This record gives sequence, C-alpha cells and structure tokens, in this order.
Amino acid sequence: MSDGSIPAGERLNVLLAEAGLAPVDSAVAGRFEDYLSLILRWNARVNLTAVRDEEGILQRHFVESIACARALPAGIATLLDFGSGAGFPGIPIALCRPEISVTMAESQGKKAAFLREALRVLRISANVHSGRAETLTTKVDCVTLRAVDRMEQAVQSASRLVTFGGWLALMTTRGELEGLKTAAGAEFSWPTAVPLPGSRERVLALGMRRVS
Repeated sequence: MSDGSIPAGERLNVLLAEAGLAPVDSAVAGRFEDYLSLILRWNARVNLTAVRDEEGILQRHFVESIACARALPAGIATLLDFGSGAGFPGIPIALCRPEISVTMAESQGKKAAFLREALRVLRISANVHSGRAETLTTKVDCVTLRAVDRMEQAVQSASRLVTFGGWLALMTTRGELEGLKTAAGAEFSWPTAVPLPGSRERVLALGMRRVS
C-alpha cells in the first residue's frame, strides 16, 4: 500500500491492521500525519532517520512504536525516552497513552530542536531534555530505549533511573537481548518479551525493577 493519494493516517491504519493491531482514531491519525510531514521536511536538512520514505517511516517507526505504546503496562505515570532521536517511541507513546508524562532525552542539538518543534506542532504536553540522558537523576516509572548508540552502556545508565517496581522497556533484537538483560543488572526480572511487527527478530522486552 504505497498510494500517496491515500492519507497517511489511513495508510497507517492499514499497516496496523496487517500487523494485527487495532486502528488509531481519526484525531490521533491526523496527528501522526502531521508528525510524518514534519519528519520528511526536517529530514531534508537534518539527518533524523536513515529511513527516508513515507511507507518506511509508517511501517518501521510508527507501527513499531505504537505497538510498544500499547504493550506498556498500566499504571505508568512517568516515562523517559532515552536517546529519543526523531521521537521514537516517545512521541507515539505520548499520542497513544496521554495519561503518561513523557520526557525525551536527546543530546544532539538539532534533533532536540526537532523534538521541541514536534511537540509544539502536535500539541503534545511532553518534555525535551536537551542533553545526555546519563546526566539525569530523577527516577521514573519506565525508561524506553530503541536504536541507541552503545546500547549496553545506555541500558546500564537507564537502569539506575527506573524506580522500584518500574519498568525498563527495550526495543531490540532477540540476538542482542541477553546481553542487554545482563547490562541492566540483577535487580530486573524479565517476565515479558513481546514480538514487534515487521520483523521476526525485533522484540519489546519489559524488565521490572524488583522492590528491594
């Protein structure tokens, strides 16, 4: 389905259906359309994502991030997207789970500027930390990581920011998962690994920090 005459929000819902996921409502679909347009405009001058075509962004970034948002456990009030880049999965989480207060940490200035513009355009009440996530000290209910440089090192840093009883949400491959679990440390138990749409290898692993 690559017919550009079909609105991107409708194409997104087709892709969600193909992945066995429920559609987003028309208002949220419209905001994903605006998000896509913003990515395409900024990507022409800032390297936000290596995936540069509409269909690839819808499939690889939006559908996977929506699947993550829906799989996050209930009761999460605060979430940090560690190394957010172009806002995946932080912005889709903010759109699909508005009850969660999302902070996106991004150390590259141009990408952080994009995130602030995206929040303004999409009318999302989230926050951007324009700096390294490792410098943060406030604990949150959940930390998400997806396609972060030096992932094992990032997971070590992220694990310290998760409150007791909170969650580490790793979007990764089956092959990398065991190393990342080790990096998170012995305080985490891993009851769930959810297959992510679009790839047999991609999973969302949810680790809970046990109350000490």
